[in-house]
Order: sequence, then structure tokens, then C-alpha cells
Amino acid sequence: MKKQTRRRILKAAAVAAAAPAAVAQTAGGIVGADKAPARGSAAQAQSGPVKKVHYRGEKPKGIPLFSSAVSYGNLLFIAGKGAHFPGDIKAHTKYVLDEIEKELINAGSSMEKVLKCNVYLNDLKDYQAMNEVFRGRFGENPPVRTTIAAAGGIPGGSLVEIDVIAYI
Repeated sequence: MKKQTRRRILKAAAVAAAAPAAVAQTAGGIVGADKAPARGSAAQAQSGPVKKVHYRGEKPKGIPLFSSAVSYGNLLFIAGKGAHFPGDIKAHTKYVLDEIEKELINAGSSMEKVLKCNVYLNDLKDYQAMNEVFRGRFGENPPVRTTIAAAGGIPGGSLVEIDVIAYI
């Protein structure tokens, strides 16, 4: 009997230590520990990370095609950004990196917290010029990166598109 009681106490302590902060998702959005969900709701039963969309400005009306920035726990996913204006690869790369930085800051992250970066080039001949603008933008410890030439081009006439995964 004593062993069973000790096991129950240890198991309860392990479960309590592993449980994240009381955060649940309701139909109305994210609810933190300061706002309890309705009694008996599905949100009460949910534990662990929650998916959250980070908007810059107002939430769009209707259902958008995709979200620009989504976090799950402390991971943050930024959708591919392109530059849809006339210009060269350097201008496009600078614009895209600036837009990514705005998304990161809006969600509570930064360029230094980017873990993974995917670069899609309209033409591989732009690789060196893109790197000139890219170098140093993520701090002294840049993220891992994949760079490819997009067959068929990038939608909207952009010369480069970049997406990232970061942490908050």
C-alpha cells in the first residue's frame, strides 16, 4: 500500500511538472490563465501548445487563403514573402527580408531567432547578389538555409521569395 501511494504521488508530480501554463483555445480565440474557459468545454480538456495566427493590423474579413504568420507553442512559421514591384534582385531581397523582420517582431520574435530559412530564386544567376544583401541580416549565428531556383518562376513577378521558421 505504501508503494502504491508513493507511485501515485510521484506520477501526479510528474504530470504537474510536465503540464504547460494553463492556456486553452476557445471559439473566441486564445484564453490564458487569467480567463478560464467555460466549464465542461473542449478547451478545458486541451493541454499543450496552441496554434495562433499573428496579424499585422486587423484580422481579415472572411477566411483568407493562408496566414502570414502562425505560431505553435514557441515555434513561429512565416509564410513566403515576395517583392511584387519592378527592381533588381538586391532591391527585392532587401524588401523581402524587411517584411520578414516586421512579421517576426509583430509576433514577438526577431531575425536572430530564425532557425530555418528557405530562399526561392527566380533565376539562379541571382544567387551571389542575393547573398550580398542576405549576409548579416540574421546576426552572427545565421539560420540553416536552403536555396533553390524555382522552376517556372515565382508568382507575382518577384525575383526572390523567402520563408522562415523561428522561435518566440
